[in-house]
Amino acid sequence: MKLIVVRDGSAILYSHYFGEHHIKLGDAVLLGPGVLCGSEPEGHNTVTTIYLDIDYVLDQLFWQHVGVLNSRLDAYTLANTLYTEPAQVLSLGEEQASLLMPWLDELVGLSVAGAPRGRFHRMQSLWASIADRIAPFVQTSTPQTFVGSGPSLTTRYRRFHPLRREAQKVYEAITADLARRWTVKELSDVAHLSERQLARVYREAYGKTPLAHLVLLRVQEMARLLRETDLTIGEIALSVGWRSRDHASKVFRAATGISPQRFRSMEVSAESTRRI
Repeated sequence: MKLIVVRDGSAILYSHYFGEHHIKLGDAVLLGPGVLCGSEPEGHNTVTTIYLDIDYVLDQLFWQHVGVLNSRLDAYTLANTLYTEPAQVLSLGEEQASLLMPWLDELVGLSVAGAPRGRFHRMQSLWASIADRIAPFVQTSTPQTFVGSGPSLTTRYRRFHPLRREAQKVYEAITADLARRWTVKELSDVAHLSERQLARVYREAYGKTPLAHLVLLRVQEMARLLRETDLTIGEIALSVGWRSRDHASKVFRAATGISPQRFRSMEVSAESTRRI
């Protein structure tokens, strides 16, 4: 997940989830896992971005609702129930945003200094302060009374499940050969699981089925190549595993809300602005 806080200037955001959206000082952008979003500065735009590991967020949600959840899997289910919008623009207002700046500056400073381990508790407290200010602006659904699945366990005996090695092996295989035309059968053979078991295990680990995650990874790699190389869109499409430019453009637009051509022009514009 990503939390992007606008510190100065303004920009136009582009996303499949909300189309075009103008952001300025006093706004923050919350992006769920796997959500791609482009931006085009208007003159200049300065932001601070906090990257949140999904497992870390689920752990926090679990302990926040520990009275009604029985396992970490319940936290995943509750998250999907509460947070139905994968991308949100939060209108904090300049006064609220200004309160975040000292915490953001210190958090960035500690991160740049490589202090996550030595100053772990300070960084946690800074994030908690930021989250406390942001939370009231996050749109959530109002679920029915949530009852955790499985037998009720005391907190002492609740256990968190690490990333399954089978899911990690499949992820490593996909990323090592992104352009390959993978089938579910081939991926299940990599994991030594049935196709049904693989879908469940992989979704629990990465939030998507293997093939859906493959599409997202291809889009991300396509975005990188559009930004960092002069390859044509057709060449990039082939390099990430799509056999035609038209299909690649269609999938890219569905994931990001803009065409590959538009994404590349935005990146060129943003780079020119940074140089100025």
